[in-house]
Amino acid sequence: MSKDDQDPGASPSPESRDLALIHGITAEGDLAILRKRGDRIELGGVRPLRHGVPITGEVVRLIPRKEFPLLCDVVTELPAQAAPTDVARPRSAERSGPPQVATESYRENWDRIFSRSRSLAN
Repeated sequence: MSKDDQDPGASPSPESRDLALIHGITAEGDLAILRKRGDRIELGGVRPLRHGVPITGEVVRLIPRKEFPLLCDVVTELPAQAAPTDVARPRSAERSGPPQVATESYRENWDRIFSRSRSLAN
């Protein structure tokens, strides 16, 4: 029997390393959890996906254990996206000083309009 064919209420093997303990409800009505992932323990919250609301972390499925429903096995459906600091920075970020906002076309037209005339009719 494959892992996907198991009874959802059945307890998975003790080797399952991703667990969540529901310990309360936040002020917004989300679940407050303690999550054991590998050798780390994390404090977090779980809320249902809502249409039009951005996803700010992982998308997970909690599978309650039959003997203690507040202890759930966690299945990660969609891993969290990279944090903005992990994303490659554009080449413009390598320069110092203010950003360049003027194009060559802008500068040429600026010079045509605002540069001093070389010959003034007096």
